[in-house]
Amino acid sequence: MSERAAPFYCPYCGEEKLEPLEGHGAWFCPDCARSFQLTFLGVGPAHETKESR
Repeated sequence: MSERAAPFYCPYCGEEKLEPLEGHGAWFCPDCARSFQLTFLGVGPAHETKESR
């Protein structure tokens, strides 16, 4: 698990007390009892779609 992917707060309640879970990028928030996972999608400009042309 990389420290670069560590979130600063829970995306659901905003609390900063997060606990890592088993699995890459998985976190648990004990305050709102929710778990979530971070995924890196890439670097660079977004791909163009037909609607954006």
